[in-house]
Amino acid sequence: LELMKELQQKNDISIIYITHDLATARYFGKRIAILYLGKIVEMGEINDILLHPKHPYTQALIDAISEPDPDNLHKEKTIRINEPLDIDVYQGCRFLARCPYAIEKCKEEPPLEKSDDGRVVACFVKLD
Repeated sequence: LELMKELQQKNDISIIYITHDLATARYFGKRIAILYLGKIVEMGEINDILLHPKHPYTQALIDAISEPDPDNLHKEKTIRINEPLDIDVYQGCRFLARCPYAIEKCKEEPPLEKSDDGRVVACFVKLD
């Protein structure tokens, strides 16, 4: 990771870094795109997204990060897993089957919409 960061700075290049590890993603960039089953669900400045996620999947990723606080060791974080594995069968929001905030409109595919802070989010029930 350090070598990649050094090359990035030395050569003034962008890196497309694909990971589930948000801490290392934060190390590399200023912007991030969160994808779920091949679709962008949220994209923008990495600090804005990690501190104030607007898509439920982004929030689920953040909630899954281990915390060193011993009081949080026994708190379970679960996401429902009742969805088909074939992404070609999806209609509507791909996170619908796992989303705790899903509404009827989520059966339609949400468009990527630009929010006031410059990020784009594909969600009918954006988190505050």
